[in-house]
Amino acid sequence: MAGARSGRNAKPRAPLSLCWKVLLASFLGLSFVIVWSIFSSPSASISTGRDSFDNIQGNPSAPTHSIASITPPPVTVKPSSSRNESESSLRKEEKKGVVEQKPDAKANPDEAHAEGEEEIEIDVEDGVDVNPEEENQLSEGDTSGEENESNTDKKKSKKKNSGPLFDPKARYEWKLCGGRNKQNYMPCIDMEGAGGRRHHERSCPNGAVTCLVPLPRGYSALVPWPESKSKVLFGNVAHPKLSAFVKTKKWVNVSGEYLTFPSQESEFKGGVQHYLDSIEEMVPDIEWGKNIRILLDIGCSDASFVGTLLEKDVLTLSLGMMNDQTDFAQVLLERGIPAVVGNLGIRRLPFPGGIFDAIHCSGCNIHWHSNGGRLLLEMNRILRPGGYFIMSSSHGDAESEVGMSSLTASICWNVLAHKTDEISELGVKLYQRPASNEIYNLRRRNEPPFCKDGENQDLAWYAPIKTCLHKLPAALEERGTDWPEEWPNRLETFPEWLGDLQEKITADNEHWKAIISRSYLVGLGIDWSKIRNVMDMKAIYGGFAAALAPQKVWVMNVVPVHAPNTLPIIFERGLLGIFHDWCEPFSTYPRSYDLLHADHLFSRLKNRCKQPIAILVEMDRILRPGGWVIIRDKSEILNPIEEIFKTLRWNITMTFTQDKEGIICVQKTMWRPLT
Repeated sequence: MAGARSGRNAKPRAPLSLCWKVLLASFLGLSFVIVWSIFSSPSASISTGRDSFDNIQGNPSAPTHSIASITPPPVTVKPSSSRNESESSLRKEEKKGVVEQKPDAKANPDEAHAEGEEEIEIDVEDGVDVNPEEENQLSEGDTSGEENESNTDKKKSKKKNSGPLFDPKARYEWKLCGGRNKQNYMPCIDMEGAGGRRHHERSCPNGAVTCLVPLPRGYSALVPWPESKSKVLFGNVAHPKLSAFVKTKKWVNVSGEYLTFPSQESEFKGGVQHYLDSIEEMVPDIEWGKNIRILLDIGCSDASFVGTLLEKDVLTLSLGMMNDQTDFAQVLLERGIPAVVGNLGIRRLPFPGGIFDAIHCSGCNIHWHSNGGRLLLEMNRILRPGGYFIMSSSHGDAESEVGMSSLTASICWNVLAHKTDEISELGVKLYQRPASNEIYNLRRRNEPPFCKDGENQDLAWYAPIKTCLHKLPAALEERGTDWPEEWPNRLETFPEWLGDLQEKITADNEHWKAIISRSYLVGLGIDWSKIRNVMDMKAIYGGFAAALAPQKVWVMNVVPVHAPNTLPIIFERGLLGIFHDWCEPFSTYPRSYDLLHADHLFSRLKNRCKQPIAILVEMDRILRPGGWVIIRDKSEILNPIEEIFKTLRWNITMTFTQDKEGIICVQKTMWRPLT
């Protein structure tokens, strides 16, 4: 009331002029700036004064964050019921064949390039990408016009989800995976709660996998390459069936805590070197390491075969069978040798058509002629025109011999050589796939029939094997008309069928060479002498892998199924790769890789995956303790990822942001939750 009385007695105050108001506002603004500059941290932005990511110099001895001081909030990951329903619906669609790989960017351009995403300078983002127009040059068959129209309509009707990729309200309390083989858990291969049984075909759980795979008891840091070629720690891969298998073989022994591989012992009598020499004598054009660079080995019975080929510069991918309970493919990965788990059944292997220089099958006991020759037709699809199929066995089966002879004749494979080696006591047959279509005109019957026009032989993700014969490329501008250059020239010699893409691939090469030489090899604190198995989780042209070629590593180039199909380019360069959908777990064992590299993987996925946290859990599963992860992406995505890594007790050795882009380098520790 006193205020009211004084107001009645006071004289009315004249309003301030416009000039005085402006001066007052300016004074208050200047005061705020001065106060802010005094109390704000000088390190509020770590991007000050930097022009690019190319020459980042980290300080491994002084990590950006101390993991020891982190106490994560104890709350379990609990997806909402709507997410569970959506995930179940997605799996049902996949089983029906609705959710398919789309290698043609033209069919779904919003996934090849995320909506509303501005292109960033080459030294900041991910080098060179493929636009929808260029994608047409990469695949032999495009999807039909009806499919394109359908996808265009879906794009128009699809509302953009502008929400964050990771739920900022989510809190994480990690739990260990349960089950009989929990330390070797492969989510899309092992049956849930089935006592160690496995699926016949890849089949992922209905919900996202968010549990952490425990470590084997007594797990230790692995033996570094190249010493790992001759021995690995048995405790890291041991299980009863492997132990029983080892007792029956001379070329693998248990010596103390190690599983050893004597150099003079082999599954092949006379040694693996004699076996390889005899093959090259039978067909001199093979020229291991020059003419033959990329080879697929069916089964993993003898690692000496793959190891000896590596010494000859032959990059061999071993296909471990899902029903192989000895898990010898895991032993190969522990030794630093490329391997992946798969199955020869009713679905295509996750590779494009016409990419392997040779395929090898020794004593793999596969009835290639059964079911209309379906499995051999799959080998015909992925084998390069003019490529070689090498089959050897110690005992012949008359029925299989007749069936195989009839089938190979019907698909016009040429029998280059057939003999029984006196030393190895193996019967060896070498076939060659035709290099042109003229020979098909000599067939007496059109059986198996030719595939329909427009049938895309590169479509491989959850795609059924077709019992038809793909015609070979005829025009010079088509992929597969010429054999690649000899290794190592093929790594940076680009064929004419790439057309205008040659310039982009060259630019991509220079981009990654600069980043790796200036930053990754010297600035992140990574001890590269302990790095052997590397994965590029979103490869484009293989530039990252090519830049690492001088290092003693091999790189699995993963081309996501929602991205343009550039995997044929990667194989053409003499590098390995595979298709994969990162909304699902990868087909490999836990602790398979030493380093994972993800360049704008998460921003390109956008909200495609129902629970993106499952991707980070999968990275934890396939990465070895002590292994590294390098992620380059938008800062709005890296910030929550960094917080999630903290809850996993990973060591964050370096973070850096600039112009809404950033990079994070982290190292996995031995930490596992108690339950």
